[in-house]
This record gives sequence, structure tokens and C-alpha cells, in this order.
Amino acid sequence: MALVQTTASIFRSKFEKEPLQVIAPGRINLIGEHTDYNNGLVMPAAVNKQFVFAVAPNQTNQFNFFAFNFNSSVSFTLSDLKAGGEWFHYLMGVIDGIQKRGHHIGGVDCVFGGDIPAGAGMSSSAALCCGFGFALNQMYDFHLSRLDLAKIGQYAEHNFAGLMCGIMDQYASLFGKKDFALLLDCRSLEHEYLPFNFPEYTILLIDTKVKHSLASSAYNDRRAACEEGVSILQKSNPAILSLRDVSLHELESIQTQVTESVFRKCRFVVNEIERTRNAAAMLKANDLDGFGKLMFETHWGLSNEYEVSCAESDMLVGLASQFPGDVSGARQMGGGFGGCTINLIRKDAIEEYSEKVREKYVATFKKEPDFYSVALTEGVHVY
Repeated sequence: MALVQTTASIFRSKFEKEPLQVIAPGRINLIGEHTDYNNGLVMPAAVNKQFVFAVAPNQTNQFNFFAFNFNSSVSFTLSDLKAGGEWFHYLMGVIDGIQKRGHHIGGVDCVFGGDIPAGAGMSSSAALCCGFGFALNQMYDFHLSRLDLAKIGQYAEHNFAGLMCGIMDQYASLFGKKDFALLLDCRSLEHEYLPFNFPEYTILLIDTKVKHSLASSAYNDRRAACEEGVSILQKSNPAILSLRDVSLHELESIQTQVTESVFRKCRFVVNEIERTRNAAAMLKANDLDGFGKLMFETHWGLSNEYEVSCAESDMLVGLASQFPGDVSGARQMGGGFGGCTINLIRKDAIEEYSEKVREKYVATFKKEPDFYSVALTEGVHVY
């Protein structure tokens, strides 16, 4: 594996010792968007786009990092930990999260790099946090569970990057399984594995090249809209703790008490939780076409109700719907405002379809999309 060899080689040349190596995958989400922070259901999977870490203790109080994708080096001590917007602030957050669980961390040397496209909605930040946390846990034998590490990764995003994300991304990176999707209950934090075995099909991600910044106010505004709906529902039913507890009928009872925008966003989430439940049944029945129809529904809900799409994503999904024999389903993936669309496509149609998409996309938006064919893979592990 070239990425593993490159990482190890750079580490040895910089630090002249042998590292522990950890592979941390990015993730896709097949269906169940913006439901995780509403205690709903999601269907993510780890994919074969990943970060590789080479790490070793250095018997000092210094943390030395080299990110070879950025050709960027950073060194700091425990007294330097602080929030910010750079890649190393995520790693600071992981260190702080582990410390807050009562563990002492000595200094480490670390080299990492990978092939997860930045800003494409594959959760490079979750892979970064989970891979580094997993490496520290292995190296210092902290006995932290995978769920502990997912929560520490989420803590780092919340407190060091300012993004109030749900736990899906971290969970998927850590709990992924080859050729399986996860049906994750974000309330109970329990999951089941769903076989994703369609030999004639593959998952094609099409990168709009619109770079989203989830830490922007738009993401947190959507979360606030959901919380507003819940706070009003709680006045008549204190048992409601999140939109997971709400039926469409209950939601409609408060339609006149909230703005149209808040109502539409809450309605999308309530419907999306039910859609994800139905999508799991479709996978169990091996019904890829039925599953794909639900993906299209999700996309237009994200676009028209939750308002997190963009013209580029809408065009790509609209185009996919015109090729029902080749593309079973498509939708915008991730938090929104750009990134990738996810497409379930026949393997023998990829080349021709990609050319058609490229031609139309370049003519419309004057920029080239990128295409990534991905497979479902194992979660974070030692190489």
C-alpha cells in the first residue's frame, strides 16, 4: 500500500525510529442526513479513502507533527492547547479530550497524510481525530473503547473547531466493516450491520468542487432551527427530547407557532428518520431500486426543505434521475453547500456516464468535477 509506505518512510527519515501505523478511513452516508444531531437514524459506511498515521512516543513533553499533504510542520506542548481553524487544532482537541478522561499523554512524533478529498463531504476531520486518538490509545494502552474514541473525536470538533456536529462521522470511521453499511441509532448509540452486496453496482462520488465549510453559521443555524421546533413541542409534551420523538402529526400541530422555514426544516428531519428506517428494510430485501428512490427523495428534501444544497448538486442529481437504467439512486452527501453527490451506478456504465456528466457540468459551471469510485471498508485499525 503506497500511502502506508510513504508515511512510514517520511517518519523514519524525520525521526529515525520505527512508528506504529494506523489507518483511519473517511466515510460516506448512504441515507439519513442531518438526522444524527436530532437523535435519529443514519446509514454511514467507512470507505477506502483514508488517512495513514505513523506515530511514536518521544519521551519529552513535545508533540511534533508533519502533515505531508500540506507540507506543514507543527510542534507544541500541553500548555499550548487551544481552539482554532487549522488542522492541528483538531489534534489538540483529541489530546485535550483524552486528558479530560484522566489519562496522561506524553509527547509524540507523528507523520500523517492521506487521500480523502478535503471539503468533499467524506469527513476528513473525523478520520483525522479518530485515527490520531486510536493511535494514542494503542500506544499508551489507555483502554478506551471505540465509542469512547468517537466521543473524543466529537468533543474535539465541538470544542476546538467550533462545529456542533453529531457523532455519525466519528462512529462510522471507527466502526466501519468491509462490504457493510451501518444502521446507527444516534440516540442509543447502537448499530447493526447491513450487507451492501450488489456486485454489478458501485458507489460513485462526484465532487462538485464547491468547497463547503461546515463550521460556518449555516450548519449551526440548521441545528438551532431543529432545537426551536423541539422547544415548542416540549411545552405540550415534556417527553419530547428531540425530533426523533416527534411524529409528523405532532409537528403539524405547531405549524402556526413557528416560522415556515423552521417548520420545513423540522419536517425534513422527521421524514428523513422514517426514510432511513425504510431504506434499511430495502437493503435487507436486496431492493436497490427501492433504496435509490429514497435517496432521490432525500436529495430534494435537502434542497427544497432543509436548504443545504446548491445549483451544482441539484444539477448532478437531476441528471442522474435521467438515467434510471444505469443510476439507481443519487443525492447530495454530507452537511451540504457543496461537496460530493453519491451515486449508485452500474459498474459497466461508469465511464460513459462520467463523460456525459463532465461535458454537461463543464458547459454549465465552467469547472471540472472529480469522480471517486469507493468501496466499503474496515474502520480505524492498526496496519
